[in-house]
Amino acid sequence: MAYNSSVFFIIIIILLLLLHRSFSHSSIPVLLPLTHSLSNSHFTTTPHLLKSTATHSATSFRRRQVSLPLNPGSDYTLSFTLGSQTISLYMDTGSDVVWLPCHPFECILCEGKYNPSSIPNTAPLNLTSAAPVTCKSRACSVVHSSLPSSDLCAVAKCPLDEIETSDCKNFSCPPFYYAYGDGSLIASLYSDKLSLSLSSPYLVLDKFKFGCAHSSLAEPIGVAGFGRGTLSLPAQLAATSPEIGNYFSYCLVSHSFDSNRVKMPSPLILGRKDKRVDSVGNDFVYTPMLKNPKHPYFYCVGLEGVSVGRKKIPAPESLRRVDGRGNGGMVVDSGTTFTMLPPGFYNSVVTEFDIRVGSVYKRAGDVEDRTGLGPCYYIGGEDVKVMVVPQMLLHFGGNSSVVMPRKNYFYEFMDGGDHGKVQRKVGCMMLMNGGDESESGGGPAGLLGNYQQQGFEVVYDLEKGRVGFARRKCASLWETLNPH
Repeated sequence: MAYNSSVFFIIIIILLLLLHRSFSHSSIPVLLPLTHSLSNSHFTTTPHLLKSTATHSATSFRRRQVSLPLNPGSDYTLSFTLGSQTISLYMDTGSDVVWLPCHPFECILCEGKYNPSSIPNTAPLNLTSAAPVTCKSRACSVVHSSLPSSDLCAVAKCPLDEIETSDCKNFSCPPFYYAYGDGSLIASLYSDKLSLSLSSPYLVLDKFKFGCAHSSLAEPIGVAGFGRGTLSLPAQLAATSPEIGNYFSYCLVSHSFDSNRVKMPSPLILGRKDKRVDSVGNDFVYTPMLKNPKHPYFYCVGLEGVSVGRKKIPAPESLRRVDGRGNGGMVVDSGTTFTMLPPGFYNSVVTEFDIRVGSVYKRAGDVEDRTGLGPCYYIGGEDVKVMVVPQMLLHFGGNSSVVMPRKNYFYEFMDGGDHGKVQRKVGCMMLMNGGDESESGGGPAGLLGNYQQQGFEVVYDLEKGRVGFARRKCASLWETLNPH
């Protein structure tokens, strides 16, 4: 009998250790690698890449009535395991649903959208262990937010007597439609075990809800939505571990459209990290999140103005706040490259910039035509002078200002050298005109893109409703947090 008691005691200890391992992540931040998907094999020249990215960003942002766009060549991917299969998805704070391609999968107009060698684990998922979500579940109601559960079960052909008794367990949630700025998909809702096996510590989430798409338009890669919606990845984590899901940050390693410089992953940190491991020690500058009644999943903040040199240019009212119809504010988005500003405000910033820089450097109009960016200047060859690019600051609500590194708003590269052209050094401002707001269908007035977020740790504090920025050496931060 004593022998049996000892065995029983050992089993209990083992179970407690396993439980501790499963739930220890609730008090320890989880570190994940974000991999940049930049691939020069798609683009023959730097202007070609810039033109593709700029055109995509501008065209997609002007369709603001849907989730924000994702850009080929400027995205950050996150890998995790569903069931037994590892898959890589785009990490996107501008959308609120996790979805992935499922076998069999057909993508319309997806030619050239990405380079398979630059993103691993993109094959369609085989649904071996996943279970369909029922029409009576809360997740089904969320993804079909305009329909009550009884209507959803009717669409799923659940018998009337089972609808009346709230017993439609054998009837799956109907497929849902989801649109981005430049693509769309139809998916069904499933549940499976999610494992973040590349994380430290190891993280497992049972009954994780995700969309399984068998067809899409211009969306060949799945998306891990990190927005504020109930079905986003952080929200599902927060349901069991609020310490992790309600507070996350990332630090994007500068890429500057040069694949040779992308060597370290960008750290994604779920949960508060110990300040003792932060070798830089810079404090965050916080700005309040603005509530958006029409697009509640956006991380909206108020932009009060932009300083170019010593001149502060006040932002329009549309950038400072969100109105009752969900229009206005600036969205902090990891899935779009360049920052977008309303046309009038953008022109004021460009004019002040050109007054200071255009008096020294010659405008490169041909480069502007080929890249879609501007103003651009020749800063090499005969025009070699001491750089006069003025400092730029972003002034957010809550009396917080962020000093932008020059490389975040003025990109320098070599142009020419082919077809007999003289190679010259060029510099372009990396902000963009968001287009006519009256033709956009409403929505955010501006967007803070991931290019302007490089070299900052950007934190999303959902408990206190704020977004924070702190200058970091992101590659060093990864090495500090992940010494192994």
